[in-house]
Amino acid sequence: MWRYKYSTLPVLLCLIQYGRAMSRIDPLVDTNVGLIRGLRASDGDYAMFMGIPYATVDEANPFGPSKPHPGFDDTFNADDDTAKCPQVDEFTKELVGSIDCLHLNVYVPDSANTRNRLPVLVWFYGGAFQVGYAGRSWYGPRFLVKQDIILVTLNYRIGPYGFMCLDVPEVPGNQGLKDQQLALKWIKNNIEAFGGNPDQITIFGESAGARSVNLHLIFSQEKLFHQIIMQSGVAEATSSARLPDPSVPLRISEKLGFVTTDTKEALSFLASIDTNLVIAAAVELRLRYGPCVENNFENVERFIHDFPININKPNLGNLPTLLGANNNEGLLQFGAKSAEEILENPNVFRDYISNNFNFTSEELNEMEQLVRNFYIGDEIVSEDVVDGLMHAYSDLMYHYPTVRSIQKYLDNGLKNIYYYLFSYDGERNFFKTQLNITAAGAAHADELGYFFDIPALFMDENITPEDQLMINRVTRLWANFAKFGNPTPQTTELLPVLWPKVTKEEQHYLNIDTDLAVGKRYFNSRMAFWDLFYELNEKSQIGYKDSSK
Repeated sequence: MWRYKYSTLPVLLCLIQYGRAMSRIDPLVDTNVGLIRGLRASDGDYAMFMGIPYATVDEANPFGPSKPHPGFDDTFNADDDTAKCPQVDEFTKELVGSIDCLHLNVYVPDSANTRNRLPVLVWFYGGAFQVGYAGRSWYGPRFLVKQDIILVTLNYRIGPYGFMCLDVPEVPGNQGLKDQQLALKWIKNNIEAFGGNPDQITIFGESAGARSVNLHLIFSQEKLFHQIIMQSGVAEATSSARLPDPSVPLRISEKLGFVTTDTKEALSFLASIDTNLVIAAAVELRLRYGPCVENNFENVERFIHDFPININKPNLGNLPTLLGANNNEGLLQFGAKSAEEILENPNVFRDYISNNFNFTSEELNEMEQLVRNFYIGDEIVSEDVVDGLMHAYSDLMYHYPTVRSIQKYLDNGLKNIYYYLFSYDGERNFFKTQLNITAAGAAHADELGYFFDIPALFMDENITPEDQLMINRVTRLWANFAKFGNPTPQTTELLPVLWPKVTKEEQHYLNIDTDLAVGKRYFNSRMAFWDLFYELNEKSQIGYKDSSK
């Protein structure tokens, strides 16, 4: 697999014979884009190839689509994973990043070679399409590569640089998703050089990353992956796409002192401005970004051409799919809020509904009251009903969209669907640790601490036996899925329960907690409520298009 700095036979024989007893030399691989030199990991039996550029951004149009990186004339030293796309760092709250950020990291177990090509897991980070990067401080590979899979993590543009969606062909929208697509092409074309199997690629992500995975499933025209995993995010949430907003560059430009009504003038000005200033202005304006339904421009390829709720992709067939959510997603929204902060938004139910449905004022009043009564009865919004508020947020944003997605997949012929609920409440729950949330349950993103080594939050020496068991279990489940298309091909001491597929008759799921257990259709009464709500208001969904007309 590796090409070494020293090619003499005695050195190679010594390396094979003495292995770890010797000082390992840095691995060198010969890819289709040139020679890439990585590093030997110090915390496990794997190699790291970090910061490999897979695409470039046009400095004259940093908000537009990227282009494939041309490759390397000289050996590329892949030893730096610190690049970030422009954003406010979630941990430090500092303005960071540059447009030279479209890099990926490849982590390769020593077991990979030309005779033992390993399956590949490709990670898309979450962060509401506003924040995130692929470095080891957030997404360390140590836990997953122990399972004999190759892990690839990648940066994609976020915020205004990744998801500005306009009425000009230079910035059509979904640039961040197109970055991901270029990364997948790079992986497909080059992973074999690292000992990976280009015909066994699983893409997975959490939150916005999971929505990205789903959008690739729905809209991708090329076979760049073979299995998908979606953690707490699907495209069936109607807020997963929006229409172009030509006002965005004009507003940011005006905030920075350049007033114009011409989109191209604004873009030209913003391209000349430091990225930190652009991000700061966008944050101050409270602008939100995400996938959009692109306008149709001549000679410009669209990634998203309609709202996901209108897209059917018949005959999905045997594409193995694993998806689910955490049992108390809404803890992230309410778990760290004071009583005063909760009281600041008495219209929380109205906001949830209006973000997903087009109702008249009278209809909105009626539907708000219906949802409010179901979750909190006749009570006012306050800390006394925080459980109901969390359940409403969890269900509308995560749990029910997942249920709807599963039904749609089944209707489109998908046969291999595995459904989960993550309920474990340990010492490595991601956001509960970060925000010091003490309420019970697994909040949004809390599962990440069991898949990834996260030195920014957790110290290795503090892993409890219970947490280590959870790490071993979830990484084995996900690795089994990457290898076999089945997370439990057989029962073992570590995985004593067989995880059944979902069928049209029964929505089996695996509850991932201190003990593994199989259940049927979680939060059944709450999901039944939303079944009726959506049936009643199907045509009022934002973006809904009546296919019968």
